[in-house]
Amino acid sequence: MQTATAAREQTSAPASTGHPKGLYVLFATEMWERFSYYGMRALLSLYMIKALLMNKEMSSLIYGNYTSLVYLTPLLGGYMADRYWGNRKSILVGGLLMAAGQFALFFSASMYGAGQTTAPQLQLLLFFLGLGCLIFGNGFFKPNISSMVGSLYPKGDSRIDAAYTIFYMGINLGAFFSPLVCGTLGDTDDPSDFKWGFLAAGIGMLIGSLTFELLKNKYVVTPEGAPLGAKPDRGVGATGPNTPEQLVANNEVVPVQTDAPVRAETIADSERGGTPAKSFASKLPMLIGLFAVVYAAIAWIMDRDWIGALVFSAMIVAPVTILTDPSLTAREKQKIYVIFILSFFVIFFWGTFEQAGASLTFFADEQTDRNLGSYVVPASYFQSANALFIIIFAPIFAVLWTWMGKRGTEPSSPLKMAFSLMLMAVGYLIIAFGVKGVDANTKVSMFWLITMYLVHTFAELCLSPIGLALVNKLAPARFASLLMAVWFLATAAGNKLAGVLSGLYPPGPAEFAKAAKEGINLPAILNGTSQVGADVAAKLKSLELTSNWPSFLGFQITNLYEFFMIFVGLSAVASLILFVIYKRLYTMMQEPETPLQA
Repeated sequence: MQTATAAREQTSAPASTGHPKGLYVLFATEMWERFSYYGMRALLSLYMIKALLMNKEMSSLIYGNYTSLVYLTPLLGGYMADRYWGNRKSILVGGLLMAAGQFALFFSASMYGAGQTTAPQLQLLLFFLGLGCLIFGNGFFKPNISSMVGSLYPKGDSRIDAAYTIFYMGINLGAFFSPLVCGTLGDTDDPSDFKWGFLAAGIGMLIGSLTFELLKNKYVVTPEGAPLGAKPDRGVGATGPNTPEQLVANNEVVPVQTDAPVRAETIADSERGGTPAKSFASKLPMLIGLFAVVYAAIAWIMDRDWIGALVFSAMIVAPVTILTDPSLTAREKQKIYVIFILSFFVIFFWGTFEQAGASLTFFADEQTDRNLGSYVVPASYFQSANALFIIIFAPIFAVLWTWMGKRGTEPSSPLKMAFSLMLMAVGYLIIAFGVKGVDANTKVSMFWLITMYLVHTFAELCLSPIGLALVNKLAPARFASLLMAVWFLATAAGNKLAGVLSGLYPPGPAEFAKAAKEGINLPAILNGTSQVGADVAAKLKSLELTSNWPSFLGFQITNLYEFFMIFVGLSAVASLILFVIYKRLYTMMQEPETPLQA
């Protein structure tokens, strides 16, 4: 769930009353797409555990792979739209792919049979097909609809900031309602009902796509009435309004959004001229060799986690690609270093924040007292908390930053990020104290989980609105696309890290009960008070259960307090380092004569 701000300062221009109707078409389209995405995400981990009968480690791995790839494919989708398809076709293709993905999940869930001990191969095939369609559909859809909002208005129109506020309200409304609707239908403690949640998500995606397709020609137009997002003119010597260069030039505002990338545009450098294309081409063999070596090394370290190796290798090689370009001046390199350093810290933010769809869903399902009188709150409902808090507190934070800015006391971007990471640590510290000394069979009040989500929302409001604006401000124009890609690679890496860390969730009531049905005392085995014979080891393997506590950096994780303290430690250490270096980073961001900001 996200917030937005204009990425570039707008020169004030006279504004008409109200907003173009095209804004509300984009609002509705985006709202339904987010309904589809977050509705499915609310059920994803629960479906893998309860219907596909995966263990928490495997479901966390798949969750991390899925959400990380969601941040990579928009780079491809943005390129295709800018160069070949245009926004309109990309949005339609992406929307239909995502709807197909949701329906594939519906058919997968429809194959669940009561009492099944393993998932049929076809059920798994449809599941992975659905995830693949969602990943690529998101790549074509998300970067293109966001980039159209600013083009609805005349250049410099003062309504643009308000337009993005309205547009991103659509994101948060969709994100708020979807877990409630899809959770009500699918999260019923009966695994055969998951299909109805996925079906609702698919229908929502179809409504969004249909809304855009039926209304785009009439309402999604420029101030002069020309269609927005048409196929680029790529003929020799093309000079029309739909050339890639002119389409980029018309999009004055780059939206700030962190749940999927903006277009991966190629922006001409108006000051220096040219692009890094020739330099990149000359380095291509070296970069391919470097990527292959790094990829192989990381895949080996991560025990052949090919997707994780892809994400983290790209995160290493992409900065090398940029920094070795000979056209960069010393001043440009200094600003680029700031982007890379902050991108590194962003990995830790999203690695801890994105537990919402994985380990925190496990916690909500198994060890949170969800009873409100006679009603049991579905575990998936808790994923609506962040969106609700964003809707409530985003305007307050916007007013706060404006008020502080007028008085010269607004924190710099690096300092806001440091506060954000510290708030993440505080949120996990709250829930860690909530479970401290509580045994695995005791459920704790939902107060702890909701309070943590509230603090994490404050953390998000300190970080997510300023990330892309910072990249846009600091990046040399000819490297804008590559540096935006690095930022989203960091977000992808953070989501992948979230899956890895969620896989450390210690065995709990569900695993103990599963083992007990086979006559195995799993707590005794984990604590070393019972020996594991060959027959017991075979049974544990067939049940996809482990005989050892998970460990992190050599430390065993034997309970939820220790598990949540991992996130406290990671966030707090990252925050403290940023607090130490933020002044230096701010100085590197500014021109030499700019006075230092707090």
